Amino acid sequence: MAGKEHRYRPVITWTGNTGQGTASYEAYERSHVISAPGKPDIPGASDANFRGDASRWNPEDLFVVSASTCHMLWYLHLCAVNGVVVLDYRDEPEGVMIEEADGSGAFARIVLKPKIRLAAGSSEDKARELHHEAHRNCFIANSAKCDITAEPVFNR
Repeated sequence: MAGKEHRYRPVITWTGNTGQGTASYEAYERSHVISAPGKPDIPGASDANFRGDASRWNPEDLFVVSASTCHMLWYLHLCAVNGVVVLDYRDEPEGVMIEEADGSGAFARIVLKPKIRLAAGSSEDKARELHHEAHRNCFIANSAKCDITAEPVFNR
């Protein structure tokens, strides 16, 4: 039996035409809007290192965020069904992208750094183990070419 198929169809609209289109590399902005029915718009651009607007989300940020949130959502689910009570979860992930001389590049790794507060009586060993299971189940981690690892810190 084939797996269940899910489709995602956001709309990305370039908003950076300053009047000349892409007449030259300097002639246009990298601004765009990411939208989908029933959801708030996300203002996007390229990274500031690539002539983008630093105040807008860039694809690299969103890739790291996708890996982090997918892991977190799996982790919280697994904790809930395994009797581990999470009271607080905050991640400050770091993605490392390597840009090649020709301008191409790829992420070398993403390190998730969740800080987790567990309820009294919850097993830290089980909580740590569930990070490995969350990683195995994460749709984004399973789709990425770079390594994605988690380095959880637990607080009581």
